[in-house]
Amino acid sequence: MKPRDLALKALNRQEDRPGSLKRYLVYEFQGDPHLNERDRAFIIHLVQGVLRWRLRLDWIIQQTVRFPFRKIEPPVLNILRLALYQIFYMDRVPESAAVNEAVKQAKSIDSGRVAGFVNGILRHICRAKAQIVFPDRTKDPVGYLYVFYSYPTCLVKKWIREIGTDFTERILSAGNRITGLVIRANTLKVERPGLIKRLKAEDVEGKPTLYSPEGIAVEGLKGPVDRLDTFKEGLFQVQSEPAQICARLLAPRPGERVFDICAGLGGKSTHMAELMGDKGEIVALDMNHKRLLSLVQSSYRLGMGCIQPMVADAVKHPFPMAGRYFDRILVDGPCSALGTISRNPDAKWIRDEADIRRLSVLQRKILNNAVPLLREGGKMLYVTCTISREENEDVVRDFLGENREMALEDLRKRVPEWGLDLIDDQGFFKTLPHVHGMDGFFGALFSKSPPQADVI
Repeated sequence: MKPRDLALKALNRQEDRPGSLKRYLVYEFQGDPHLNERDRAFIIHLVQGVLRWRLRLDWIIQQTVRFPFRKIEPPVLNILRLALYQIFYMDRVPESAAVNEAVKQAKSIDSGRVAGFVNGILRHICRAKAQIVFPDRTKDPVGYLYVFYSYPTCLVKKWIREIGTDFTERILSAGNRITGLVIRANTLKVERPGLIKRLKAEDVEGKPTLYSPEGIAVEGLKGPVDRLDTFKEGLFQVQSEPAQICARLLAPRPGERVFDICAGLGGKSTHMAELMGDKGEIVALDMNHKRLLSLVQSSYRLGMGCIQPMVADAVKHPFPMAGRYFDRILVDGPCSALGTISRNPDAKWIRDEADIRRLSVLQRKILNNAVPLLREGGKMLYVTCTISREENEDVVRDFLGENREMALEDLRKRVPEWGLDLIDDQGFFKTLPHVHGMDGFFGALFSKSPPQADVI
């Protein structure tokens, strides 16, 4: 299958099964040995580009067709979107090539009517590129923002209510930037300067990240990261910079017992194992056994033996290890992932306010379930990769109201000097794409004190 055809197939599948795009592309790439690295990069660029700019592309199409936009069948619409993304955002692709390939794709649906429609629409848009008009930002600021930056109306209105129009526009713009790869040096095997030298020997440029002491921003990587000898030797783990900082906030010590709830692929588990010198115990819980299998494989590659995986649902109570106590607990709550839109542009199309409310309920349940397992004097860190107040500050407020023995710690008093810029006036860890140039994360640290008797 040609790269453009595989990109179209992925977009059509996204219409029916949103949220599974990355896994699907990995599956398709593994099943097609004829695709080289350049083809795979082109496919990813096309698919993510269409998802990133989908609404703006649709706006352009709507100005061209002479019948209701909703009547365009999804497969045909995706053909148009793919071609328009190449025409407007990929300078190295000639307009004629984008149009001709789209017409070929349309012929697979209908050799006459559909192919002629696609050809006519695209050629008209190519001729009239300079005449495209967006909503007036003065008369219709919401309309302008959601069309020009390509975001759902509900998200634009939500952020305007919470942070105002100017900050909303900055967030929307930051979410459309293509972010680079960041890795974390495995300090059990190598320090950051030594890893940068090893990467250089593999023709990969690495620069220290601004905040995370183990982070490296990677440039010039050609092909998948797992082809590198430094990866195979377990010298690093792929992990975004704010995700790296989370383990630093919890600061587990050697010999402690740690509970990582909703551990996922284990990026934070393995980082905590590094900080603990691989001495102690980390129970990594997740309801998806495939994710835990990846965690086990990463632990083995990184040379770690203190992580114990456990398959369980964090929402159900009690946890399977009821009666055991932990020195530190990390709750990486299931969230809307609205802070990672630059890396996962499909996130903005699969979340709405009802979904955010549902997730906030799950987050509170998981936090409440974790409290009995935290020893007195222990620390619990709650983190999300979203910038939604309902999933962050509001969850913290409700959680403290339901658990009198838990107290909020001011992270300004705990982080090293390099992290002070990432702590807000309330003592929360908060990174913002438009301010810090990284994914939007939130973190709150709690401590547990002995239960207090009711005052009569």
